[in-house]
Amino acid sequence: MAVIQELIRKEADGTISFGNYLLKEKSKISDFEHDGDLYKVKTYNKITKLEKNGMFVYESVPGTAVFHLRQDENELSFDVTGEDTVQITLELEAEKEYQIYKNEELMGTMKTNLGGKLIFSVELSGNKQDSIKVVKL
Repeated sequence: MAVIQELIRKEADGTISFGNYLLKEKSKISDFEHDGDLYKVKTYNKITKLEKNGMFVYESVPGTAVFHLRQDENELSFDVTGEDTVQITLELEAEKEYQIYKNEELMGTMKTNLGGKLIFSVELSGNKQDSIKVVKL
């Protein structure tokens, strides 16, 4: 079961990884600098949440570990591990359609709400990482 012991870290490929769903008590790190942006992560077994420059980016209920989070104007991708089924909420562009892929298999197409939130569920198993990709149409 892979988790991020330091709660958030920079990866050699320029991405970030964060989250530790094995923690029993809430832990957080604020003002983590990466590429000129400040990140804040809160994580434990019930929730994992990431903010960038004070704005919401990612949340999972229950908690997860996220690896190699990468985002550009048309795509957000990451690998995720956790236990059981999790609900993931992402902050994207408001009122746009996105295709959601798990391990390169299309899960479906969804539209974000007025606030730009995209909410979907994924079945996870603590002994493997699943690749998630969200692509704007």
